[in-house]
Amino acid sequence: MDASKYRVGYFPVSGEYSKWVEKDHIDKPPVWCSVDMRDGNQSLVIPMDLEEKLEFYKLLLKVGFKEIEVGFPAASETEYEFLRTIIDKGMIPSDVTVQVLTQCREHIIRKTFEACKGAPNAIIHFYNSVSVAQREQVFKKSKEEIKQIAVDGAKLVKKLASEYEGNFRFEYSPESFTGTEPEYALEVCNAVLDLLEPSKDNNVIINLPVTVEMSLPHVYASQVEYISRNLKYREHVTLSLHPHNDRGTGVADTELALLAGADRVEGTLFGNGERTGNVDIVTLALNMYSHGVDPGLNFSDMPALVEVYEKCTRMQIHDRAPYAGALVFAAFSGSHQDAIAKGLKYREKNKLHSWTVPYIPIDPRDIGRTYDADVIRVNSQSGKGGIGYLLEKTYGYSLPSKMREHLSYLCKGISDREHKELKPEEVLDIFGRNYLNIKSDISVTDFDFMRENDTVRINITFMRDGIETELEAEGNGSLNAVSNALKAYTGREYVLQVFIQHSMQGQGSESVAASYIGLEGDNGEMYWGAGTHTDVLKASTNALLSAFHNMTKGE
Repeated sequence: MDASKYRVGYFPVSGEYSKWVEKDHIDKPPVWCSVDMRDGNQSLVIPMDLEEKLEFYKLLLKVGFKEIEVGFPAASETEYEFLRTIIDKGMIPSDVTVQVLTQCREHIIRKTFEACKGAPNAIIHFYNSVSVAQREQVFKKSKEEIKQIAVDGAKLVKKLASEYEGNFRFEYSPESFTGTEPEYALEVCNAVLDLLEPSKDNNVIINLPVTVEMSLPHVYASQVEYISRNLKYREHVTLSLHPHNDRGTGVADTELALLAGADRVEGTLFGNGERTGNVDIVTLALNMYSHGVDPGLNFSDMPALVEVYEKCTRMQIHDRAPYAGALVFAAFSGSHQDAIAKGLKYREKNKLHSWTVPYIPIDPRDIGRTYDADVIRVNSQSGKGGIGYLLEKTYGYSLPSKMREHLSYLCKGISDREHKELKPEEVLDIFGRNYLNIKSDISVTDFDFMRENDTVRINITFMRDGIETELEAEGNGSLNAVSNALKAYTGREYVLQVFIQHSMQGQGSESVAASYIGLEGDNGEMYWGAGTHTDVLKASTNALLSAFHNMTKGE
């Protein structure tokens, strides 16, 4: 590897164009323009066919995009046919503007207008490359000659817009802006604006593409601020961004450039685009959302959005893609799970509106995800907090802390041995098999109680190997009396250390009680059991017998 072959290919502006540094957040959303159907589509190994493009177009409308670049109609028959289809079939809503791309070449511009004929609202987006590398290596033209290409393109689109049926706006991009001297890019843009004559009724878009990322994000932001503060007709110009992601900082480029004065963003869902992709609009929009700014786009059903996207593009959303990835909310780490579970309980207990749950930047439910399936995930790294929370929220079992810890070791051991994640139903199965209403060789077939002051007297019948034995015992409560009878019946000693009971579901007599018991054996170890029943005493008796079984099994 020889780093000496690379040099700085961008052109920073002076430090006076850094007012954006004084801002700490984006306080309003930009105008969003999806370029999935053009920039995104042309980067696919297998571009979308007409039916797929129609399905994707409907998805973009559902999300709420009001500006959609639908293609490069002069580039292929499919692109042309798609645009004609949505125009001829009246598929462009009155509040939506379609956008088409064209190079500053006469025959391409003319074919573009032919494709757009009759469009209720359309943006003619024309461009030419202005960077040093393109001027010297590709076009071999001077600055004046390159500027003339842009000016000639502006003249033609303005002329044809007056001749063709339709409602047209104009957008100009100095392609490869990031490799262009900012003062020259400004000169070209202003020359185009002089011809297009922006006004209150004729808003023009100037788009500053990061055709190739070449600098740190703050350099681009200052370049954008320079253009914004020196552009002619600024009050009637929408300053737009079109970042790519070659350095992996497309989102940062865009966020800082919005602070620097940009009004509009062109990007794609999930960042699909040429090379390393375009800026990811899902990430951008939900970053704003996490700061309390409504982005104006609807991502409330992210799983469905991902499904259609993957179907139409044949691309896969990475499991760790921000917000949309299958694992981005998932906590496997025990400490993370414990913090999240406690945060969720704290929020519920205090009836909080604000979202402050540790480790989770936005409420997963806001984008169609769930806590049990998406947040608390169980594998060999998981802890008692997460496993306990999963059982409680999914199935209603609220285990004592030490019992959760005991269960967590069982789950982690199974996950480790089998090298897999455990689903909620598998965790429930492990809990059931090891603790809940265990059918052992001892059972209780009958009992009745009598309370005398602070003492409870019990007549109880145990069964083992088909033989029933009736005993009497007493205790300071019903469960204590049953426990003392069990000790007398079996001759085993233990200490009933933990007893917790709660109602799981239903109302009144139909509610189900869940009981959890921890017994300390004569060896100092803790043994756990759980029981459920509509009768609270039967639930606690089931838990006691389950814990006793775990203490004595194998003897």
